[in-house]
Amino acid sequence: MQKRYILGIDEGTTGVRVVLYDTKQKQIIDNQSMRIQQYYPKPGWVEHDAEQIWKNTLLLLKKVCKDVDEKLIYGIGITNQRETVVAWDSETGKPIYNAIVWQCRRTAEYVEKNLNGKKAKMIKKITGLLPDAYFSATKIKWILENVATAKELLKQNRLRVGTMDCFLAYKLTNGKAFVTDASNASRTMLYNIITNQWDDKLLELFNIPKSILPEVIDNDSVIGTTDINGTEIIVAGMAGDQQSSLFGQACFFKGDMKNTYGTGSFMLLNLGDKPKMVNNGLLTTIAWRMNGKTTYALEGSVFNSGSCVTWLREKLHFFKLSADSEEFAQQVDDTDGVFFVPALTGLGAPYWDSDARGMITGITRGTNANHITRAVLESVAFSTKDVYELMVKTAGVPAKCIRFDGGVSDNGFVMQLQSELFNHNIDKSKEKESTVMGAIFLCGLATKVWKDVSVISNQYQVSKVYKPTNNKDKVMQKYKQWKKVVQLCLTKGKK
Repeated sequence: MQKRYILGIDEGTTGVRVVLYDTKQKQIIDNQSMRIQQYYPKPGWVEHDAEQIWKNTLLLLKKVCKDVDEKLIYGIGITNQRETVVAWDSETGKPIYNAIVWQCRRTAEYVEKNLNGKKAKMIKKITGLLPDAYFSATKIKWILENVATAKELLKQNRLRVGTMDCFLAYKLTNGKAFVTDASNASRTMLYNIITNQWDDKLLELFNIPKSILPEVIDNDSVIGTTDINGTEIIVAGMAGDQQSSLFGQACFFKGDMKNTYGTGSFMLLNLGDKPKMVNNGLLTTIAWRMNGKTTYALEGSVFNSGSCVTWLREKLHFFKLSADSEEFAQQVDDTDGVFFVPALTGLGAPYWDSDARGMITGITRGTNANHITRAVLESVAFSTKDVYELMVKTAGVPAKCIRFDGGVSDNGFVMQLQSELFNHNIDKSKEKESTVMGAIFLCGLATKVWKDVSVISNQYQVSKVYKPTNNKDKVMQKYKQWKKVVQLCLTKGKK
């Protein structure tokens, strides 16, 4: 029997998804998902039950394979929420504490007090990252210092710590593979992105023993095998969600750019084989490493995009479906002077102010839900414009292609506004699940479904192209006004 399918696992922040991709039809033919329970034990703390995520992942894999002959599956690729950390016992495979999610701020005070000055410069130089509780290093440090079981297992050489890709690979291979990929490793704040190794200086700084960390492999590596419904299936190809989305949208070459609208908004620009270390709020990261060759990317993050629409729906009860936000915004010609700053959990690039909080200004007795909704959607586009401007200027090269995916990319109002702000054509991916497509493509390369990325480029399809109109001047004037409002939210430099 000739193989034809690839399974993709997308372990995200709010849910885990498993898809079945048909290499003959060149599309996803099954898509199953389950929500992830969020835990907030203290203000600012965010946790997940890693064991439950694993059980749900296995359940979904079996469900997707129920009507398919497993012998026809080439392999399983993995993509995951980055920076989230889980620690487990190597003998039992059981987590010893809830996974500490990337959004968690429990170590923010430590970062502010201890990772500044020369230490901050060293971290930036080695990792391409700004010191922040967002990344994995201080989460691992917290586990080592605060979880009694971790201390005991460390003495017995049974402690294993990794990001969610690492944990899932470990569980899928029944403990045989303790690995992470280069893209995920580059987000830990412990990895030297130039030498492609765990960095001894940083391990010493955070007092983290190298023995508890996984081996770092290429993104297109064969990891091992797993048993699904009695059939051994190859596990191959892993990447952190945003790098996976860059790969999934076929942004393989220098100057290619993508933006993913999820809970937050993440924009990546392919830098090619040379990193560009900057100190302007952008991050330099490993996009992927294949056949030992590293491709780098610039990254800018907007912490709240889709979450702002969710907030309107779930907390203010403006509408029942997030998709209705577009119709609400289109009911009025403008916001009537209302501005919104989407700092619900701080501000990302280029501000990096975790203490900033959201703001609505310009409200009058005439303000209604339509005005506020439009202002919220505009703020999503404006925030992304901030990152785009900085990214193109920093890279020193114009963006060749710009591709958008994720939930908010279905909102025509936002997408057209984004095109006006960028003054550039924007491709909307036909496949909304571009993140998991990256894992599928990497798995396909690892298992020799496709010989190289040139073949994969032909797989990518655009559903719509948004083009700028003559409305640019009006839009840019509104954007400049919004930037002034943002300054009112910033806390850095005001203490």
